[in-house]
Order: sequence, then C-alpha cells, then structure tokens
Amino acid sequence: MKRASQFVVVAVALAALLAGCEESAKHPVRVNPPAQVSAPQLVLIRNLPLARGPITPLTFKPEPAMVALLAKAGASFDAGEAAYKTGNLDAAREDFDRAVDLILASGYSVDSDPRLKALFDHIVETVHRYELEAAQESAGSEPAGETAPIEEIADLELPAGNPALALKASQELIAVAHDLPLTLNDYVLSYLSYFQTPRGRAIVETGLRRAGRYHDMIRGIFAEEGLPQDLIYLAQAESAFKPRAVSRAGARGIWQFMPFRGQEYGLERTRWVDDRSDPEKATRAAAHHLRDLYHMFGDWYLVMAAYNSGPLNVIKAIERTGYADFWELHKRNALPQQTRNYVPIILALTMVAKDPARYGVHVEPEAPPRFDVVRPGHPIDLRLVADAVGDSLDDLQSLNPQLLRSVTPTDPGFELRLPVGTATAFRDSIAAVPPEKWLSWRLHHVSAGETLAEIARRYRVSPVAVAQANRLDAGDPLERGQSLVIPANPSAQGRLIHYVVRRGDTLEGIAGQFDITVEELKHWNRIRGDRAPRGARLKIYVGGEPPAPSQPSRVSASRADQGHVKRATQSAEPSVESQHHVVKAGETLYSIARAYRTTVEALRRANPFLAGRSLEVGDLLTILPTR
Repeated sequence: MKRASQFVVVAVALAALLAGCEESAKHPVRVNPPAQVSAPQLVLIRNLPLARGPITPLTFKPEPAMVALLAKAGASFDAGEAAYKTGNLDAAREDFDRAVDLILASGYSVDSDPRLKALFDHIVETVHRYELEAAQESAGSEPAGETAPIEEIADLELPAGNPALALKASQELIAVAHDLPLTLNDYVLSYLSYFQTPRGRAIVETGLRRAGRYHDMIRGIFAEEGLPQDLIYLAQAESAFKPRAVSRAGARGIWQFMPFRGQEYGLERTRWVDDRSDPEKATRAAAHHLRDLYHMFGDWYLVMAAYNSGPLNVIKAIERTGYADFWELHKRNALPQQTRNYVPIILALTMVAKDPARYGVHVEPEAPPRFDVVRPGHPIDLRLVADAVGDSLDDLQSLNPQLLRSVTPTDPGFELRLPVGTATAFRDSIAAVPPEKWLSWRLHHVSAGETLAEIARRYRVSPVAVAQANRLDAGDPLERGQSLVIPANPSAQGRLIHYVVRRGDTLEGIAGQFDITVEELKHWNRIRGDRAPRGARLKIYVGGEPPAPSQPSRVSASRADQGHVKRATQSAEPSVESQHHVVKAGETLYSIARAYRTTVEALRRANPFLAGRSLEVGDLLTILPTR
C-alpha cells in the first residue's frame, strides 16, 4: 500500500512536469539581445586565463573636474559672503557672480550631481536675499523688525521663586475669574518673581500698555471662534503685541508665525506685504491654529506647547514617555527647554495681566487705532500718501505694519489704512498726480515765504520742472498752503538692481514683484522666450525705464533732426553684459546664433564646455553681446 501511494505521487509529479513543458512550448520565452549602451560596462569573458595576484574591485570615483568646480565655486561664494558682511558690496557682487559663472560655464548640468545642485541652490538663494535687501533700500526701506520678547525670557534659567508671592498668586486664583486653567507651582512662581525685577517688570508693562491697541479686536475674534479669552496672553508672551516683532528663527508678528505655518493658515508673504504683521489677519489665523491644536490634543497646556515647538515635537514627546500631560513631559525633560519654559511664562503673565495692581504694576493701555480704509487701486509710495493727508511716514507705517516697504503692493484690492478722517483729503489731493507717477512724484504744501527755487532745491529737481508740472510761470507768487506737484528727479528714475532667478521663478512672477511688465523685463534682458533660466542675473529698473542717454544739444536743430533724436532715444536699450538661453529640442548652435544675432564661434567662446561635446537639450548657454 505504501509502495502504491509512492507510485501515485511520482506519477502526479511527472504529469505536472510534462504539462509545464507543454505550456512552455506554447509560450516560448523570448530572449532579446542587450540594448546598445554608451556607458562602460563590466563584461565577463569566458575561457580567458585569470589574472595572477589579488583582484582589485572596480570603483567609480567622482571626476576631479567636479571636485575642483565645487571647491572653486564654494571659495568664491564664501569670499562674497565675507565681503557682504563687511559692507563691501561691490566686491561681494563680483565674488557671487564668479561663483555662479563658474557653475554655468562648467558644462555640467546643475542637477547632475547632488553636491553641485545643493551648492548652486544655496548660492542663488543667498544672492537672491541680498539683492532683495539692496532693492528694498533702493525703492523704500523695510521697517526695522523688533526683537520678540519671548527670545529674551524663554531660555532663562531662573532661581526658585519668591515664596511671598505664592500667597498673592493663590489668592488671585480664587478671586479673579479666568477661562484658561491656571496652575501655580515652582516653575510658574519663578517667572512671577522674575516679572517683579526691573527688567521683567518692563517687559510686562510694555506688553500691557500695547495690549490696549488690540485687546478688543482679539477678544472679538476669539469669541467668534469659541476660544478661551485668556489665550490673548500668548501674544503678550510672544511679542508684547508688537506687529513687527521678529524672532531669530524668522517668526514674525504679534502671534509669531513662522513662514510655513503662516502660509498654511492663509497669511500671504510677498516682496511688498507680510500678513503675519497684520494684527487682524494674524489673529484670525492664530485662532484657527489654536482651535486645530485643541482638536488634536484636547488639553490647553499641550496646545500652548505645540504652538511654541510644533505639534510633532509634542506628539513625539508623548510617544516616548507615554504621558499626555505637560507637567509630566516637563519633569522628564521630554520637550525643548524653551517649550518647557513657555507654558509657565504664559501662566505667570496671565496672572499679572489679569490683576496687575496685586503685583505692583500700573500702566495706562494705549487706545485702539482709529483709521479710514481706502483702496488706491494702484501701487503708491507712502511718502506721497503722507504728503496728501498731512501725516508722517512713521504713523502710516504704524497703521499698516504688514507693508515691508514704503510702497503698497500691485494688488488693486489692497486696503490702505489712513488716519481717521483723512480719506477725503487723500482722494482730493492725490487726484493731482497721475496714477503712473504715484511711485515717484511728491506733493508739497507751501509754507509762508517759500519760493519755487527753495522747494525745487529741497526735492533736488529744477524750478522749471516744478513750474511746468503745476502750470506756473517762473514769476508767479506762491501762496501759503498751496499744494504743488513735485515731479521725480530724472536721475532717480530707473534705479538699477539685479535679480538672480531661483527655482520655480517665472517671468510673470518676477515682473509682479517689482511692479514692471513682462515686456519690460524681456526688453531689458533681451529674453526672447517665455522662461527665466535658473541662475540668470536679470537687470531690473525699479521705478520704470532707465534714464535716457543725454541728447546732443543743438540750438537750431531741424524738425528732421529732432525726429531722428527722438527715435534714437526711444530705441535705446540698456547695455547688457550677458544673457542666458536654455537649449530646447531641435535647436542648433546655428539657429541659436541667428536668434541672438551672434555667431557660432562667439557661442563656442562664451561656453567652453562645447569644445568637448556637442550641444544637448537643457544646456544653459551664455550669450555675450555683440559689439
């Protein structure tokens, strides 16, 4: 019986084998010859005598040329940064240009090596930031940021608190209403004691004084969003209610939003505006963020910790320890030191702010700002606005802290805040200035005894230009209070800056940042296509066309000569040192040379890498101007 069963197993296995052979015959396996490859391959050749001695495995080392390129470009970039930090801007620009040019002229694709890509992106991002700083100084400086108070106190290692304060604080917890859970322990008592020191008291008093400006607005938004009113003291701890407060890490505004978090909650950041500094918009975003964190953790102390260090840090701390309790995480050092201090700071500030007299603090809160809102519909310089409404530039910047520069953005829906009661005066005064001149012209209200020459000298323009702009004769007397339009100084028009194209930039985006048209951008840089090559250094004339070249003065010029001079002026183009072109499919050196009105030989000279290989799609060519 046993032998019979073995026979059955063998028979079944044999049948399966034969079936598999039959199936293979029906569907034979096709063997394709190996495709031709251009890269070197290791081939095993049979029947050859083996080499004697130890076998050294094949390794692929990075090309020395790449190593040299990284070293040279990195050294130039480092030199540029050193020069920039010492204020030598011309030398910095030369070094940065050299670093970029070394990479672009090397023949290597930027994405061909991760080290080259990282270096190139770092160079471009850094140069971009420095160029924007220079542009801001050229077209209106950015209001100076203020240090966020949390930067000063969150990293302090404080001694034990004053026990005498414990009784006051305990009495307050019983007597004063609060909708945020308040805890009194050694950590909170340490900060209560610190806020009794001269420096700590000054921080508290500054915040309580400035809180008056935004108190009603914040409480109204928190009520709409269903949040505890006492969360307002997060802003006291974060910024002392300073809209331009900036931390070392780049957090900004009264709620200290980091850029990525602000963007997540709809706070726009452009060259012109940073909504993180808009108190109302940032408060709305903070309310949404705090509500989302509470849905995540269900505990306000963990919410505050997550607001400071990010929800992921708190989640990891809970997972490591198994405790979803802030004080347990604090005791086990599971959170960063600043976050461990953050919640006690807010609790201590809340206790002082809710009953300041109990702690010997006496301040008069500032009044909420009162303002009119207008929509200029066109970019306008705040100095011109100040002229129109008779107020100071500082007051306008205080009402509009979200503006990074003294110029409003191109957004026609942008709402500009003016001192209360001045909206009509603004509209009446600004009507005398053409909208296309709002970035460069000024308004002047004549004082008693002022002359046309004195006014022209103050604004560095000619008396004739002022007279013509206001349709005055040279001898016309000026009246006190008379409003004059002041045209721009021609030498100040078309301030030249440079912009280094970054990954993701488009011509439309670059033009929008500087309030110019795409056509102007392409014209100034002789760009024929619709792409902005990454790493290219574009010329941009802030404020409009560059100053026209001086024309020959001819007393008795004929109409034909005058027309010739006019046409020559209109066709004049700024000199361009070089351009860049990204090679597309189907293009040749000949076709590119024809498009740029140059020669193939000139292209080869400007791009040395073409001596060792042929043109490839994606190559970035340098185009030198023809002489």
